[in-house]
Amino acid sequence: MDGPAQREVACFVRVASSLSFSRAAASLGMSQPAVSQAVARLERSLGVRLFERSSRSVRLTDDGKVLLPYAEGLLEHTWAFLAEAARLASAPAGTIRLAYCPVVAALAARVVRRLPSVEVELVRVGWAAASALLTSGSVAAALMTTPFPAGMASTARFSVPLTHVALPAAAPLARASSVSVAQLAGSRVLVPRHGRALSPAFLPADLEDLPASLDLVAAGRCALVAPGLLAETVRRPDVAFVPLAVRPAPVMTYGLAWSAARASADVMALVQAVRETLRVP
Repeated sequence: MDGPAQREVACFVRVASSLSFSRAAASLGMSQPAVSQAVARLERSLGVRLFERSSRSVRLTDDGKVLLPYAEGLLEHTWAFLAEAARLASAPAGTIRLAYCPVVAALAARVVRRLPSVEVELVRVGWAAASALLTSGSVAAALMTTPFPAGMASTARFSVPLTHVALPAAAPLARASSVSVAQLAGSRVLVPRHGRALSPAFLPADLEDLPASLDLVAAGRCALVAPGLLAETVRRPDVAFVPLAVRPAPVMTYGLAWSAARASADVMALVQAVRETLRVP
């Protein structure tokens, strides 16, 4: 994807997340006319209308809603490519790289602290990018959700329960003591792949960059089934976390994955550090 095309897709994604051309322009460091023109060029090149605009509001068209996840994935892979190229140009010899999903950031930091004699570079990515980097050998290991990439060794599995629903703070259900699946009927609800069984109406997605997903919630575009860990650590005035009335709670299963064929002494030290941090055999 060339530079201009990447900017146009980035403008589309940022406007979709904020439902505001002015806010998107401010976050991108561009003028509002430039963002509007970029989106218009993208609409012309695709032959579809992405937004319905009025003097008071901006909303995604049905075509825009379908194309948005593809645009987000395209940008994620582009940024992962650029980050990897920068890493190859600057990483010192002897460094091992650990990919991790944002939900387990604190765990990744604790693991690195157990390895003062090993140079570990942390790479924060979602599931798709972690899988690609692990398969290509660009990272030595990854703390990620199942399913792990084919052919990878794994250990230290643990579960993160999905116990809450993130809602816009102004939503009526945001003041409830708990929310059932039935009460969410008719709403656009995103849920990690592992929560698919909650309701066929929910939309399974790669939601491991949860802070970005909360931006969509705050904008009123969706609700989000979320782990209790997120509800305990994130405080936002525009998002409310309400307990999900489902027993037993669905879970996201995490673990450490690595390539046994490329395992060095430092990688095995990393594996042991993860086991010790989680106190698993």
